[in-house]
Amino acid sequence: MKRRSFLKFSALAAVFGLGASGTAMALARNSNRYHSGPVSDHFDGVRFFNPDGAAPKGFSDLLRWKFNGKQVSWPATVRSPFAPARPEPRVEGDQLRITMVGHATMLIQTAGLNILTDPVWSDRASPLTFAGPKRVTAPGIAFEDLPDIDLVLLSHNHYDHLDLVTLARLRQAHNPLVITPLGNDTIIKAHTPTMRVITADWGQAVESGPATVHFEPCHHWSARGMNDRSMALWAAFVIETPGGKILHIGDTGFDNGRPYKNARDKHGKFRAAILPVGAYEPRWFMKDQHQNPDEAIDGFLLSGADHALGHHWGTFQLTDEGRDAPAEVLHAKLAEKGVAKDRFRPLHVGETWEAPATSV
Repeated sequence: MKRRSFLKFSALAAVFGLGASGTAMALARNSNRYHSGPVSDHFDGVRFFNPDGAAPKGFSDLLRWKFNGKQVSWPATVRSPFAPARPEPRVEGDQLRITMVGHATMLIQTAGLNILTDPVWSDRASPLTFAGPKRVTAPGIAFEDLPDIDLVLLSHNHYDHLDLVTLARLRQAHNPLVITPLGNDTIIKAHTPTMRVITADWGQAVESGPATVHFEPCHHWSARGMNDRSMALWAAFVIETPGGKILHIGDTGFDNGRPYKNARDKHGKFRAAILPVGAYEPRWFMKDQHQNPDEAIDGFLLSGADHALGHHWGTFQLTDEGRDAPAEVLHAKLAEKGVAKDRFRPLHVGETWEAPATSV
């Protein structure tokens, strides 16, 4: 393997946390560097897991995928017609406005709060600055144009979601409160000790101003390197505000619809759902951990949300499908299922969606 290809592959292996040898896994098996807590129905004392779920694939599967797969080429750069967005300083009352920054980074504005999800402004979703998935579309909001950020919701620690460089910039510019599942505080504090971070487990909630953030299960996993798989928790969020409830499902496999049915049974009506629609091919490798557009629609319908916004597509090429495939497939499947296109929109980078007033 050529050196450049080897570096790209190594970076991808680290992004997916799939490079651990048997020896490394054995050394890590009896200790958790991020979290110490009691055993539960999703924590065995060392690693978190999905109850009655599927474990992530291993290194041999990664090799099979990368050397036998059919990855569609993406353009090197794409300019969004919606970018750059320049959001208002605040959105008051029951207004709800959501802007796509890129991939899983969204700006949610409601009830006087400015909330960022999984903020990534770096050029690569990778532990390396010179290899790994590279941004093809500039952030939909320039970092300097961000309004004052109050909260950061961090779903899990994969590199396309937890970007330590961006978090350090946010700490210096805005000093937001980071709300994240168990164990991720250790990672963040090691890089930015003064960051304000609060963690919680599935089923718990954090109050901040007029919002309550509920932590709910989703079907995923975590890793930052070769021997820390599932040592920090992942989660979906339900954001409860005076303007209604928002379901931010995080990164998830469809898991027979359980994350959606459980959220609806517990929380009732959602004004909006933010759902991943990309990074899903090949299905044999991705199905358990990344839902596809068809499953995202089924999840939306199961959740009972008024509207859905698709994210996790079009910024970093992590998997085999083409850049525009998620949006194209989503629109086709919406038509097949008889769901109006304006109810489930795959947001483009820089695009802003405003909830209809009648949704509340």
